[in-house]
Amino acid sequence: MSAEAADREAATSSRPCTPPQTCWFEFLLEESLLEKHLRKACPDPAPVQLIVQFLEQASKPSVNEQNQVQPPPDNKRNRILKLLALKVAAHLKWDLDILEKSLSVPVLNMLLNELLCISKVPPGTKHVDMDLAALPPTTAMAVLLYNRWAIRTIVQSSFPVKQAKPGPPQLNVMNQMQQEKELTENILKVLKEQAADSILVLEAALKLNKDLYVHTMRTLDLLALEPGMVNGETESSAAGLKIKTEEMQCQVCYDLGAAYFQQGSTNSAVYENAREKFFRTKELIAEIGSLSLHCTIDEKRLAGYCQACDVLVPSSDNNSQQLTPYSQVHICLRSGNYQEVVQIFIEDNVAFTLPVQFRQSVLRELLQKAQQGNEALDEICFKVCACNTVRDILEGRPIGVQFNQLFLRPNKEKIDFLLEVCSRSINVEKASESLKGNMAAFLKNVCLGLEDLQYVFMISSHELSITLLRDEERKLLVDQMRKRSPRVNLCIKPVTSFYDIPASASVNIGQLEHQLILSVDPWRIRQILIELHGMTSERQFWTVSNKWEVPSVYSGVILGIKDNLTRDLVYILMAKGLHCSTVKDFPHAKQLFAACLELVTEFSPKLRQVMLNEMLLLDIHTHEAGMGQSGERPPSDLISRVRGYLEMRLPDIPLRQVVAEECVAFMLNWRENEYLTLQVPAFLLQSNPYVKLGQLLAATCKELPGPKESRRTAKDLWEVVVQICSVSNQHKRGNDGRVSLIKQRESTLGIMYRSELLSFIKKLREPLVLTIIVSLFVKLHNVREDIVNDITAEHISIWPSSIPNLQSVDFEAVAITVKELVRYTLTINPNNHAWLIIQADIYFATNQHSAALHYYLQAGAVCSDFFNKAVPPDVYTDQVIKRMIKCCSLLNCHTQVAILCQFLREIDYKTAFKSLQEQNSHDAMDSYYDCIWDVTILEYLTYLHHKRGETDKRQIAIKAIGQTELNASNPEEVLQLAAQRRKKKFLQAMAKLYF
Repeated sequence: MSAEAADREAATSSRPCTPPQTCWFEFLLEESLLEKHLRKACPDPAPVQLIVQFLEQASKPSVNEQNQVQPPPDNKRNRILKLLALKVAAHLKWDLDILEKSLSVPVLNMLLNELLCISKVPPGTKHVDMDLAALPPTTAMAVLLYNRWAIRTIVQSSFPVKQAKPGPPQLNVMNQMQQEKELTENILKVLKEQAADSILVLEAALKLNKDLYVHTMRTLDLLALEPGMVNGETESSAAGLKIKTEEMQCQVCYDLGAAYFQQGSTNSAVYENAREKFFRTKELIAEIGSLSLHCTIDEKRLAGYCQACDVLVPSSDNNSQQLTPYSQVHICLRSGNYQEVVQIFIEDNVAFTLPVQFRQSVLRELLQKAQQGNEALDEICFKVCACNTVRDILEGRPIGVQFNQLFLRPNKEKIDFLLEVCSRSINVEKASESLKGNMAAFLKNVCLGLEDLQYVFMISSHELSITLLRDEERKLLVDQMRKRSPRVNLCIKPVTSFYDIPASASVNIGQLEHQLILSVDPWRIRQILIELHGMTSERQFWTVSNKWEVPSVYSGVILGIKDNLTRDLVYILMAKGLHCSTVKDFPHAKQLFAACLELVTEFSPKLRQVMLNEMLLLDIHTHEAGMGQSGERPPSDLISRVRGYLEMRLPDIPLRQVVAEECVAFMLNWRENEYLTLQVPAFLLQSNPYVKLGQLLAATCKELPGPKESRRTAKDLWEVVVQICSVSNQHKRGNDGRVSLIKQRESTLGIMYRSELLSFIKKLREPLVLTIIVSLFVKLHNVREDIVNDITAEHISIWPSSIPNLQSVDFEAVAITVKELVRYTLTINPNNHAWLIIQADIYFATNQHSAALHYYLQAGAVCSDFFNKAVPPDVYTDQVIKRMIKCCSLLNCHTQVAILCQFLREIDYKTAFKSLQEQNSHDAMDSYYDCIWDVTILEYLTYLHHKRGETDKRQIAIKAIGQTELNASNPEEVLQLAAQRRKKKFLQAMAKLYF
């Protein structure tokens, strides 16, 4: 057996080997079982930890008879320990990524120095003075490994390191950590002093044009023998693990590039060297390909380095059109040519090349310089912000806060520039309707935010506005602006004289209203309202923005407050809090609600309870969007508050339906079934339909494991849902005197409307509750008399099999609900095979056969590791397989039909033979023959092709039959393994076809 074959056999064997638990390294040392220990992949301890243990034992100082500490003796035991450490590293193929990740700098330094020693590198000789070409291959590779590690360690030490949290102070541990830290710093100091020499050694290595070899466990054993027994084998070109020249150069180029890039922070000229090395690395990776076993480069990190070098060191060609946009922006920022940056951003609004995050980072850099006292950059900051805002608008994102702040004091120059950016960023003739709509909405919003009509006319009379906005829209826009400032005499003049109109008398009020719209600080809002009410008593400032919406059940109480200032403040705080909650800005929503609660507590117990309810809803949303996403249970006080809300019996308190929905959904999602089934007060079940529904769902979940006879609650839940889905029949006499039947879609017979039920279900996330609801609606769908293809679902047997008044159920609405529910459940868990099967059945029932196959295959894939394991028989039942067969048949994929017939518990030869007789097949036909394991079907294929004179296809079928693993005399497990292998191949091929 060759050396490489021995190493390969050692790496692939997987039988367990458990050494004695006490002094395991002594066991390996005395019995020389390291190679067997590694070859059997013993899990404890890990191979890298063996290196640490061996070197620690070998470097342990000795104590003489006078109790004096002596250096570790150079005896046979310690030499064997060092050799064992080297053999473990050889087992890991000297992969520096693995070694650096698991070993400290001192340990790895000791290991590589031992490698240099055993590779016959003379001690005290500088590596830079050695001729790598003249050295034996393993010696040269040892030198390269050490110097690669040296510069990699220097680069790694320059990165910031997150300090680990200190545990309880232990003196011996702290002393050990301090010693290791000092030792690491000393080694780094030496490595940095030798860094120039290490770089020269690696540069020389790039000139080598021969393959190198690295020590394996076998060559290390040979080196440990007496010199006369080695016979020069370790110095020959055939010893050790072969490292191809391209692989060695690729690793060296990458490490050199990283070293040069790190040095570039103090010497920018070195970035050119880094750029050259990184791009050479990319070329070598393309040559080597992805099959290299010894060259492991982080290609994402390499791409990042290359991109950074492109920016820091642009191409030698000075033609700006050859530069990337990143490089152009970087050059402009360094040279202070900010106007050119603006032009690049305007052009990018059409090209969409620069990421939004990069554009925002440029704006942040400019704003930071402007805040440091460079007032000349204020105009540039607005221009860059305007470019970014137009880019956001075109991509459908909202206007940022920075634009509103920088546009707080508009002037003619700013509006002219904004219109220029808008005009140059959109090609009206070629732009899509969505882009035009986004731009038109932006122009209208800018106009509505302006107080001075002269600026409104500037925008509305611009060519872009005339193109995008109809005349009626522009006229309505101006009329709206006039109504907002009724005290100012606005005369209509020609466009050319609008710039002569004096400033509005209400400009201060307009600015304060603008700040009021933007602010989310409750104390700032209160201060602005006090100022506004001090300036005028005629306005109702809660109407300033039509975006401020308060539910109608609350607005009547709030608008009944007599004090105008208090009324405006309460309304605006609640409206802004609800908006922040809607956009998931929960911290600001909590601040606004807390301020509103403090305010209303002084004068209105009714509004106080309203705010407590809204804060409860906010806390539910905050938990569900935060800790709840990771499965962490809510705090007990939050559950208690939810119970308190459900049990609340205060009269005349305005209540929002959504709060009750969210509270019951919250209890179901966190499996508070005990409370919902046993502890809910009786009056709640009569007064709150969501509590009633939640109680039935929770009780059904509890009773589900029991016998069918005990599931009384399931029947109650069935009757409630049937009533919700029932329609009330009304008779109407027409003009001709005949009576016709009218069905009322949204029935008032149930405890809630069907749309309300669906809305409530879409707030649930608990899989068992969703499964029960889905199975109920599936059963209700299957009950109808004219159903052709039933839909299958889990737990479907717990529901009644008939409905007394079948005509009253709106089955069209039930079918729509089933589709919506399954679509929703798959957003909660797209890997639930039962829900995937239901979705497939829905598509099958509606004759969408390709989509049905997609979901049948996906259901099998998610529960079998993409068919690498057998699909459980309760997933691919005979009914599912038969439906897949029918789908393939209707898609004219007849060979797939024949193969699927084998999946049935009793092979359907009749269907298989009939499908194979079809000559108009749309699938790959004979390329699927190696997926057939039933010899009878293969023999029929052979006969069929012989009869048709199809010699080539007949030979393919004969070849498939001739495989030894299909021999009927084989043991049953061999035949099953052959069938499973073909199932896997076929299903994976189908998945690639339909996914």
